[in-house]
Amino acid sequence: MPSVYLAGLPAFLAYFGSTVGLLVLFSLIYTRLTPHHEFALIKANKSAAAVAFGGSLLGFVLPLVAAISNSVSLLDCVLWGAIALVVQMVTFFALRLFIRDLPARISNNEMASGVFVAFASVAVGALNAASMTW
Repeated sequence: MPSVYLAGLPAFLAYFGSTVGLLVLFSLIYTRLTPHHEFALIKANKSAAAVAFGGSLLGFVLPLVAAISNSVSLLDCVLWGAIALVVQMVTFFALRLFIRDLPARISNNEMASGVFVAFASVAVGALNAASMTW
C-alpha cells in the first residue's frame, strides 16, 4: 500500500529538482548580469540588495509555480522556466531605464530602490505566472 502513496515521488523529484536547478541558474545569471554584487552587498548587511534580490527571486519563482502546475511534461516546465528567467532579466534592465543609477543606489543601500526592484519583479513575475495558465 505505501507504494501507492509514493507513486508520484519520481515526478515530484524530477519537477522539484529541475526547478531548484533553474532557481540556482537564475541566481547565478542574475548576479553576474547585474553591475552590483548582490552576495557581497548582502554579506556587508546592505538591506537594499537583499530586498531587491529577494524580490527578484520571488518574481522568478512565481512563474515556476505556474509552469509546474500547468505544464504537460517536464521539458515543457523547464522551457517555460527558461522563459521566466529571461523575463526577469529583462525586467531588471527595464527598471534601469527608469532609474539609471539603480545599481549604485542599491550598492549605497538606498532602500527605496531595493523595494522598487523587489515589487516590480514580483509584479512582473505574477503577470508572467498568470500568463502561463492558458
